[in-house]
Amino acid sequence: MKSVSVIIVSWNAREYLRNCLHSINQTGTSCVQEVIVVDNASKDGSPEMVAEEFPDVALIRAGENLGFARANNLAMKQAKGSMFALVNSDVIIHPGCLETLAAFLDQHNNVGLVGPRVIGGDGNLQLTCRRIPNVWNTVCRALALDRIFPHWQIFSGFEMPQRNHARCAEVEVLSGCFCVARKKAVDEVGGMDEQFFFYAEDIDWCKRFRDAGWKLMFIPEAVATHFGGASTSNAPLRFSIEIHRANLKYWQKHHGTVGQIIYYLLAMAHHGLRLVARVLKRTLGLGGSLESKHKLKEDVVCLRWLLTGKGI
Repeated sequence: MKSVSVIIVSWNAREYLRNCLHSINQTGTSCVQEVIVVDNASKDGSPEMVAEEFPDVALIRAGENLGFARANNLAMKQAKGSMFALVNSDVIIHPGCLETLAAFLDQHNNVGLVGPRVIGGDGNLQLTCRRIPNVWNTVCRALALDRIFPHWQIFSGFEMPQRNHARCAEVEVLSGCFCVARKKAVDEVGGMDEQFFFYAEDIDWCKRFRDAGWKLMFIPEAVATHFGGASTSNAPLRFSIEIHRANLKYWQKHHGTVGQIIYYLLAMAHHGLRLVARVLKRTLGLGGSLESKHKLKEDVVCLRWLLTGKGI
């Protein structure tokens, strides 16, 4: 039975979006009831491409950049399926992926959200199973303890270790790059919180699913490729700031003003320590790669925003 509404939010990611839609046509026709694309006022010809090459796709031209949460909510309100597959524009869906995820939801009435195993464009596993943020795992990330002690679970930060991505398991957070939600659960929990423009809306949503008693499951038999950065690459430093803006809202929402202050201080430590380390490396003639230079600039931009509220 065709029961899945596939929802894709896109912003200036035309080629990725084209490939994503092709992959859905090639692999998901047995369970896909409809495909909805919300275009957040792209300037690269994305909506024109969808209208011309994929006439069966329901295209919503937002007219402005609504952000990720608001755009997904707009599509979910119009969707007709009993399940919503929220798919990033830079995802390629492998054969059987949507069918496997839909079948699992159909067979487990207490599960509200499922996610596939995700492979990066480089062929490596992406760690999409995560933990709900708390003070300890945020400290581990800020102080890079998760990188210094990669094999120590106590220091593993937000991401669950790679070995946990080898079997079906209940998880706390599923990456928002690709997940399938049960409509009944969404009706109960509500859509994504629109105060989050970009980032943290998936963490908040997963927490609300769990708080309402719905299970979240990782299904490694379902596989997708996620290239990453299709939209964020258009303005990477802006999105680095948006991550902190979203996290501050998340901590305020779930932990109050004290929690927000704790996150703020840890974010300052995160970028401050890395900035010192990068400057020392450059002083020693190291850290001259383009990635290192970008990270240095990112630390400066984020620290300035945290201290003054001024963007780029």
